[in-house]
Amino acid sequence: MTDVTAAAPVTAPGSSAAMARLLAEAAGRIDAPDVVLAMSRGGVRTVHTGGSVEPGPVARERLHHELGSASKPFAGLLLARLVAQGRVRYEDRAADLLAPGLPVHPAVRRITLRHLLTHTSGLPGLPADFYPQAVPRWSTDPYGNYPADRVVRAFLRARPRHRPGTRWHYSNFAVSVLGHTLAAATGTPWEVLLHQQVLAPLGLEATLLRPGPEGTDATGHRRDGTPLPALDTGGFTAAGALRSTPLDLLTFLEAHVGVAAGAHVGVASEADVGVASGASGSPTDPTLAAALAEVTRPVLRRGWRHAHTHTLTWFQHPTAYGPVLFHAGATLGQQAFLGFRPGTGLAVVATATRRVHRADTFVATAYGLLTETP
Repeated sequence: MTDVTAAAPVTAPGSSAAMARLLAEAAGRIDAPDVVLAMSRGGVRTVHTGGSVEPGPVARERLHHELGSASKPFAGLLLARLVAQGRVRYEDRAADLLAPGLPVHPAVRRITLRHLLTHTSGLPGLPADFYPQAVPRWSTDPYGNYPADRVVRAFLRARPRHRPGTRWHYSNFAVSVLGHTLAAATGTPWEVLLHQQVLAPLGLEATLLRPGPEGTDATGHRRDGTPLPALDTGGFTAAGALRSTPLDLLTFLEAHVGVAAGAHVGVASEADVGVASGASGSPTDPTLAAALAEVTRPVLRRGWRHAHTHTLTWFQHPTAYGPVLFHAGATLGQQAFLGFRPGTGLAVVATATRRVHRADTFVATAYGLLTETP
């Protein structure tokens, strides 16, 4: 089933008809009960919906999909805006904001907000005591019984594996701690803070931190097609709790594309770098414009020969059409992919309602749309 919308006619190969064919072909490579592939180029949108089950009364592109780790760019944009407003600094130490004066391990004391966001804190992917309570419910509800106060306590008693700022290790734990730290620093609950600073200013009315009204949420599925209940992320809200419609996600990416073309593209070779600002195509609010520009700026390289590049919130890869920035996410029964190409104004959103598996083509297909589309 195909649903194509375009703001204005464009010429091939970027025409809505050409984009519709491209998305339909790509969707055919993804096996899931529900699939949405959405593309925007210069504000012209093309959306393809499909899947192995009949759609419900609400169009697939208007359902709230679980984003999993694709929630992290929202957390990063929030931090960048708070920094632009002067309310926090990237170099602020998280333990000092969460528990001033409390004795903690020296390495924990050195962990900054930047370290938490860029996965250079030295923290593991999840707290050590997370697994005993999660394993018995691994396929149904691993996070729900691990609340926010437990995440904070685990951080304050942690023993980081590496000195902060020296190694990259992907960590849901760290980004969750960032969320609780920003809430403590501003005296504002995370949900309220995210809505005030990111969702409302960008007009993301269909992006939520909890399930929406009945019938408005996409249903996740196990690999065998069995439906799953909505995911409860417990205390790991900032790392993966968001739900959004593909249309809202296009709006989110279009805001980045609008400023990214003017952002600096140099890359530092160390994890810790200074904050830069300034971009073209900025939104009206200068702090939001500065934040959008900041999160598109490369800040670190890692891996063999420093081959992997990262901004504050996005993975960045080189392509024949210029750099692409992207992030993927998965929950127990859903997947999401967000990406954009600053040089050409291309943005790609993909969602699917089947749990990731070894032979899954979802991420590769969405990534190909982003990197190979002329």
